[in-house]
Amino acid sequence: MSSKPTAEEIALSARWLAQALDPARGVVRLVAMDRESYRSASFLDDRLMQLPVDAQIITWPEIEAAVAGNLRTDARWIFHIGHVGSTLAARLLGEIDGVLAIREPRLLRDVAMAPQEVRPRYIAPVPKLMSRTFSSQEVACVKATSFASEIAPQLVPRGERALFMYARPRNYVCTILAGENSLKELRALEQYRTERLVARGIAFPPLGNDAERASAAWACEMTALEAAAGTMTDSLVMWCDFDAMLGALPKQLRDIAAFFGFEVTEASIEEIANGPLMRRYSKDLSYEYSPNLRQQLIDQELRLQGTQIDTALAMLARAAEKSPLLSQALSRAEGM
Repeated sequence: MSSKPTAEEIALSARWLAQALDPARGVVRLVAMDRESYRSASFLDDRLMQLPVDAQIITWPEIEAAVAGNLRTDARWIFHIGHVGSTLAARLLGEIDGVLAIREPRLLRDVAMAPQEVRPRYIAPVPKLMSRTFSSQEVACVKATSFASEIAPQLVPRGERALFMYARPRNYVCTILAGENSLKELRALEQYRTERLVARGIAFPPLGNDAERASAAWACEMTALEAAAGTMTDSLVMWCDFDAMLGALPKQLRDIAAFFGFEVTEASIEEIANGPLMRRYSKDLSYEYSPNLRQQLIDQELRLQGTQIDTALAMLARAAEKSPLLSQALSRAEGM
């Protein structure tokens, strides 16, 4: 266990990840990391704390003082609706030389869920905290938790870049229905997502089954992205349909790398796109997973629950008739 890092150590390197925030106490948990720690961790939320780690608790004013100078804010960002390949995209991009992939630090979730009256203070240093790397030649690529889309406009500075990832409603609903853990998450977040939808003027009738809950979840997270994009006129936003990405992975990966300004050769793109990461479940590399298996699961749910899925999507379409924002989201997804 090391001693508490100095302000200079916090400011100038990704060595100390700002992993979690307690907004009620005004303290942050720092976790010591190296390049391999970032590369191997699927997520930097509380699952990281199941490993032996060197963690330090410091006050938020100490964080503010450490990053008060003219530091980098050039991190690239990935926002998404959940279960749409964002972890895979972050892993693939992290294989590019000079890219430090930072996947779902809990801090972003904590800031997004902080009370409105204190949230601006906690957001302000985050672009600097998330842009730290191990050398000036590296660039950070930060994959946020899905509902951090609510604060995307405050996280991405003027002129910087963000990738917005989504899937078509039918495929999204099917992938949620096919996963035991995704169903647990779906039910756990139902009330929270309902509140966010109501705040955007979108109302659904009482949700009677998981297909309807998944459709409402798609509406919540997709309209969060649409609302964010509508205010990020001074930033650069690229939209990515995960299914289209899987259908032309080398090209899509090349386009995303170019958008983010990552220098990579054609040979490296081909090697990454056809490498072992495409045959593993990106959230846990010990499990086999592939685009073909994903399609098989989608087809399976359509066979098993096709009627409920169709009814849920019809509910989504009816709600879009009363919500321009949801209508815009559906038009974007159906236009692919």
